[in-house]
Amino acid sequence: MRTKRWPEWWEWELSFRDHARQVMRERDVTEVDVREMLEDARDLYWASLAGRWVVLSRWRRRLWEVVVEPDAIDGVLVVITVYEVD
Repeated sequence: MRTKRWPEWWEWELSFRDHARQVMRERDVTEVDVREMLEDARDLYWASLAGRWVVLSRWRRRLWEVVVEPDAIDGVLVVITVYEVD
């Protein structure tokens, strides 16, 4: 259960960039898997690139990060990439 207050865009519909879909295939991660990662998010912090956020999650007993970018114009949360944390 999350105790942290999440931004309003947290509940927006997800959209996936082509790059995200490509790396997801390479890392054997599905859209459903990413949705599970976001559902079980442990932390959220600003990414180094303005406007983007990094979501820390646990999946397959490992730490993963999902980089997202809220798109206020279209009202979607764009998944940029996803990767396992070493």
